[in-house]
Amino acid sequence: MARRRKLGNAGIYCILILMSIVWLFPFVGLVLQSFRGESGGMVQYLVPKEFSWKNYQFLFGGESNFPRWYLNTLIIAIFVAVLQTVIIICVSYALSRMRFKGRRMLMNIWLVLGMFPGFLTMICLYFLLKQMGLTMSGAVPGLILISVASSGMGYYVCKGYFDTIPKSLDEAAIIDGATRAQILVQMIIPLSKPIIIYTALVAFMAPWCDYIFASYVAFGYEKGYNVAVAMTRWVWTNDYQGYFTRFCAGGILVAIPVTILFMCLQKYYVEGVTGGAVKG
Repeated sequence: MARRRKLGNAGIYCILILMSIVWLFPFVGLVLQSFRGESGGMVQYLVPKEFSWKNYQFLFGGESNFPRWYLNTLIIAIFVAVLQTVIIICVSYALSRMRFKGRRMLMNIWLVLGMFPGFLTMICLYFLLKQMGLTMSGAVPGLILISVASSGMGYYVCKGYFDTIPKSLDEAAIIDGATRAQILVQMIIPLSKPIIIYTALVAFMAPWCDYIFASYVAFGYEKGYNVAVAMTRWVWTNDYQGYFTRFCAGGILVAIPVTILFMCLQKYYVEGVTGGAVKG
């Protein structure tokens, strides 16, 4: 039995290693191409004939607005992550702990509305933002507003996690004279670190990778682009051969913050997903 178990584990590890190689191959190719010194677009070889930093130097040189685009994306992602997390926690706590008239109907309405893709309202939202001066030069605050406005509808996973925390803790705190706000801040939040980190990571990722609505709101105003929109414009230019390796370098820099976050917070992310996947 022990020998059979070892053989089975060896086979599983071989499969996992093979899957890892297949999964990592595109990323390795992206890194190598970002350091390719010779000009040209896509080539038939993987390892560059000449290694160079010129693609990264272009990104942060005077010829490119990449630092501005990167900063725009970072500002949007950080504000959305913080504000969305706060709103989702408050809404989830209210729906998990409080019982009020219309609660079930409100949850059902949000559930149905969440089934419709957000881009169905793009035209309406664009004209609304335009009236408020939050397009083109105001694209950054406009994108933050749109991302945060409907964040309360994403309560599902967080509410499921709160449902797993015994309500007897709340009742004991109320008997001791604690308010709802004190219970949430001093008791529930410290016990809910995994779901809070999960919520913040998901909220951070959405604007970091957003392209469709970001391109719609910026509408050709270059200083209002995020990195996804700006880098797409690069590959649409007539100089595709020259911008391909620069695009690869930009892709590496875009992936670094997300990779670091997931590597450092992977444990809490997994606990948040599994802990929140409970029917309440």
